[in-house]
Amino acid sequence: MSQEFPCIDLPLRDRLAATDRPLLSYEFFPPKSEAGMLALQEAVEGLVHTHPDFVTVTYGAGGSTRNLTFEIAALLRRFRYGPVMPHLTCVGSSRAELDTIADRIWEEGFRNIMTLRGDPPKGETEFIPPADGLACARDLVRLLKARHPEFCLGVAGYPEGHPEAASAQSELDYLKSKIDEGADFITTQLFLENDAYYRFVERCQTAGITVPILPGLMPALSLGQIRRITTMCGATLPPELVKRLEHAGDHPDRAMSAGILWCTEQIVDLLQQGVPGIHLYILNQIRPAMSYQLAQTVLEMTR
Repeated sequence: MSQEFPCIDLPLRDRLAATDRPLLSYEFFPPKSEAGMLALQEAVEGLVHTHPDFVTVTYGAGGSTRNLTFEIAALLRRFRYGPVMPHLTCVGSSRAELDTIADRIWEEGFRNIMTLRGDPPKGETEFIPPADGLACARDLVRLLKARHPEFCLGVAGYPEGHPEAASAQSELDYLKSKIDEGADFITTQLFLENDAYYRFVERCQTAGITVPILPGLMPALSLGQIRRITTMCGATLPPELVKRLEHAGDHPDRAMSAGILWCTEQIVDLLQQGVPGIHLYILNQIRPAMSYQLAQTVLEMTR
């Protein structure tokens, strides 16, 4: 891969620190079926003209989709997306294996990593560090910075609290510790009410966290889908959004349109408040990502 693509991505830290305009980013994930791969390719081909500032690719531990993460990153580079930011987690890897993966990421020209602990393997409810592995994202930030200090590292933030956090204050202290170890920016878990993001940013600032905090948004595609996701991550599902999705009935296109409209309204408000960027969890689909363009159009018309 490195021979085919000798390019070296620029670290995002300087672009994120600039305040001249908000950045746009998408998250893709490695599909597990042929149909999923076709949907991903359609999204990649269809969204390249939107010129996102960077894109991220999620990561499967233990070999489940780990190599596919690099294949998707290569696909994105072929379509001239960039920088491409692979995810990396602690799940299923020893320290030595993580060092090897970090070296591979560096050698292939990637300079930005989304640094996460990762969820417990499928079928397990509790995260248990692997033998000679790492227990948390803070430790992974420390390892990556020691291995390649020039890496630009993103970490996760949870506007409405991580389900495993003992308290709001302990979670905030832990987030600051990830920044103190060298993380360069925060991307939030999805939220469906913007006040949750604004309160989170205020708490972070009070705690001395000064890095950019990118709001992460996921357009609802159906009532069932968004209920499952919010139940897992602990995000609030607004009654008004439920009402709109229920009104769509058994019409998938109407439900998706209602979800995209809700997300567009979120983006318009966030951009008006001067956020540093918008990160869209688009689920490898074209239409949800178009909410950013629609929001920009609406915002320009209302200025």
